[in-house]
Amino acid sequence: MDNTFFIEKAYINGTFISRERTFDIINPANLEKLGTMPDLTVADCKAAIAAADEAWKSWRSVPVGERCAIVRKMFELIQVHRETLAEIMTKECGKPYTESLGEVEYANSFMEWFAEEGKRAYGETIPSLKGNTHLATVKQGVGVVAAITPWNFPLAMVTRKVAPALVAGCTVVLKPASQTPFSAVALAKIAELAGLPKGVLHVVTSKDSKGFGEELATNPLVRKISFTGSTEVGKTLMEQAASTIKRVSMELGGNAPFIVFADADIDKAVEGAIAGKFRNAGQTCVAVNRFYIQEEVYEQFTEKLTQAVAKLQVGDGMDEETQIGPLINQKGLDKVQEHIVDAVSKGAKITTGGKALEKLFFAPIVLRDVPTKALIAEEETFGPVCALFKFKTEEEAIGLANQTPYGLAAYFYSENIRRCHRVSEKLEAGMIGINTGMLSNASAPFGGVKLSGIGREGSHYGLDEYLEVKYLCFGI
Repeated sequence: MDNTFFIEKAYINGTFISRERTFDIINPANLEKLGTMPDLTVADCKAAIAAADEAWKSWRSVPVGERCAIVRKMFELIQVHRETLAEIMTKECGKPYTESLGEVEYANSFMEWFAEEGKRAYGETIPSLKGNTHLATVKQGVGVVAAITPWNFPLAMVTRKVAPALVAGCTVVLKPASQTPFSAVALAKIAELAGLPKGVLHVVTSKDSKGFGEELATNPLVRKISFTGSTEVGKTLMEQAASTIKRVSMELGGNAPFIVFADADIDKAVEGAIAGKFRNAGQTCVAVNRFYIQEEVYEQFTEKLTQAVAKLQVGDGMDEETQIGPLINQKGLDKVQEHIVDAVSKGAKITTGGKALEKLFFAPIVLRDVPTKALIAEEETFGPVCALFKFKTEEEAIGLANQTPYGLAAYFYSENIRRCHRVSEKLEAGMIGINTGMLSNASAPFGGVKLSGIGREGSHYGLDEYLEVKYLCFGI
């Protein structure tokens, strides 16, 4: 790997730093040590926040055109070094190299989008009811932003927060997942090469996620916290952030349904199912978790999906043939096996796969005739498991899909345009995939409802998350 970007250091106040105390990062494909990172303390986190606050005093006054130009330069550098970034990503999180290249492109789409959208943070003029004043609004960056990102998208979840924050005039203290810090630190190097001023972006690395989370959520210098991760941790951070009345954005857990109606194009539905289920071995927040198939096409869909899943190649992400990489750790593998054992014990049948392979690899599985009382109907599996349920009517499918406290993504297939409108309006999710298994786009809002979070990322809504509206009243 290119040592220019594979850096075993944290990044505070414009300097890459080391510490005597470190922690290991393990390649999940071979369980070998990939490298080490400084195990920073909460005191280090406080220092980064203080430096970010000091840098904000000047960064917020930099003309928006200059801020956007730096983010644009970061976009260009990511394009040049995309293969190196993809290799780092594959080795730290296990996803296939082709997927990692796709994530680099996806991550960079946020850099490109916000480099342009940052120029469009428009205010407005407001008619005065009394006529003796001029009224207007302007939008200004909220201040220091704390960003906490997960391991499953180690670059895209970073750029989706950092890009809008930077163009808005905010400074950022980023805490990446301890399993996958190298992609985040590589982005810090990209920012440095692009000319981002000292103190505007910090990357703090530590195994003390709880302690760092509390500091970032409660430190009064931090004006906003943006978190992607589990609902349980999100709740804790929101409670802590309330002590200083912070702005919060939370992209939390999901339990995505995938509905196939009898009037669907079954071949396209199977194709969408593979796309929506197996990215990063099913370890994504918008991955399909529950397949609801109308009884008239249940057997046909089950057979075709089984054939498609049986062909998926499992292996090291750096192998060209690999389509499914490893689970991130033993805990993730154990949960997959727990859900399968529970479903089978309650009557589900395996049509293909389902065996634990060497190390953290697991053969993708299709489970048919899964009962609604199975654990997998209620909990997010986060693994390469297709659980198939049967339904009779449209109303039943909608009821089953909404029978969860989560509401991040939902998918359905139908060739009936009226049904498409009806069902999309009734599903309780922040994002609906209609005849597609792929949702994400930098120009569209990403986020959920219910226990799946609050706020939106991407699009002009994602920029607004980092801006305060200030009202100006001029007496005349």
